[in-house]
Amino acid sequence: MEVERIKPDLDRLVREFDLSRISPDPVEIPHEYADPGDRELAAFVAAALAYGNVRQILRSARRALAPLGPSPRRRLLQMSDREILASCEGFVHRFNGPFDLARLLAMLRRALERHGSLESLFVQGSRPNAPHVGPALEAFVTHLGSVRLSWLDKAQAQSANVSRVGFLLPRPSSGSACKRLNLFLRWMVRREGAVDFGMWRRVDPSLLIVPLDTHVWRISRYLGLTKRASADWKAAVEITEALRRLDPRDPVRYDFAISRLGILGYCRGSAPDPPCASCILCDTCRRPASPRTAPRASDSRSRRSSRKGEPRK
Repeated sequence: MEVERIKPDLDRLVREFDLSRISPDPVEIPHEYADPGDRELAAFVAAALAYGNVRQILRSARRALAPLGPSPRRRLLQMSDREILASCEGFVHRFNGPFDLARLLAMLRRALERHGSLESLFVQGSRPNAPHVGPALEAFVTHLGSVRLSWLDKAQAQSANVSRVGFLLPRPSSGSACKRLNLFLRWMVRREGAVDFGMWRRVDPSLLIVPLDTHVWRISRYLGLTKRASADWKAAVEITEALRRLDPRDPVRYDFAISRLGILGYCRGSAPDPPCASCILCDTCRRPASPRTAPRASDSRSRRSSRKGEPRK
């Protein structure tokens, strides 16, 4: 299948999944803040915690930001390490606990103190003629991870609590798809549509890498955008390159809509009897058929009729 053949269906999918279909999604969190500095900080925290059940993500992100009040950037810059740790007491998001959140917030505070914004720190790692944001992302994470937090280190050692903050800050060099960091970049950089913010003007949207979660990876395989057997960095780059053929200036514009198909249950993967005939992508999808999902003679008629009239639910 030529990638260009799926562009009309993907463009229609993007139009259907707009801001009115945003919930539930972690991007709701930064949309709750008007100030650009607050929005940038809230977006990073929400994206860092964006693993697991989406409603749990929303609860955890709001719990993490609640002690920082209505102006989280200003409040964070006023806090000491001890105050940050106290504000994180009792925090748990799956296997990340209060020390992990405290270390992340302390790292972000140092970055804001030294660079003024996370954008300023990120662009310092940019390389001329880089094919994508990978090198800058690697430098960004390296800088954040190099911050010395001696008081927090000592307190964590005394508690016998193992640090898992590294899980919140993956690197492309490790092979990770870096889904959550690429999600943060999508929110900050993309300038089209109402879902993302386009706040970072010094990063070219054409260099973004798709935030590859299990939904986007699985559906991308169905669409023939990748053949890779795991949702890793190479798969994210491969899918992005395929999407770049559809929109060279803004390849990740399709990410939100594709991910909604999985998050909202419209594409249920290996589940029996999925609603494939009512899916916008049904005619270009390569979803493997099973005895319970093999096409029936009536499918072609239902597909044609479902492409008319009301938007598909």
